[in-house]
Amino acid sequence: METSEQLFTVDMLGQSVSIVARPVRYTWSYGDGTSLGPQTAAGGPLPQDRWGEKTATSHVYTQTGDFAVVLATHFQGTYSVNGGPPLPIPGQGQFSSPPQTVSVWRSITRNYADDCLRNPQGQGCPGVVPPGP
Repeated sequence: METSEQLFTVDMLGQSVSIVARPVRYTWSYGDGTSLGPQTAAGGPLPQDRWGEKTATSHVYTQTGDFAVVLATHFQGTYSVNGGPPLPIPGQGQFSSPPQTVSVWRSITRNYADDCLRNPQGQGCPGVVPPGP
């Protein structure tokens, strides 16, 4: 997740008003009823060779399914009029990302001593009912 400072300039009542909004906190809603934050770490993608590594925004789902994940970014800002000194904007603005669907799957792996040529009735061979979980 990349967030950056936002700069806006508007004309208001004949005055040039500049607004700077800085991301300061983040809240993750994981779509399964749990959330994390607000906290200062936004999180972000890991390269494939680091998949499975615990991070500041890691989450473990207890059920499989599709979940709508939303990141809310909290901004703090300043404004200036006609190039004057920056003045603080009281409070924070909060903006949420569009939901992103995360599909959570669970798989079961098993190791077998025979292959299907040696033991056509062995588990995992075509036509053989697999054992329950």
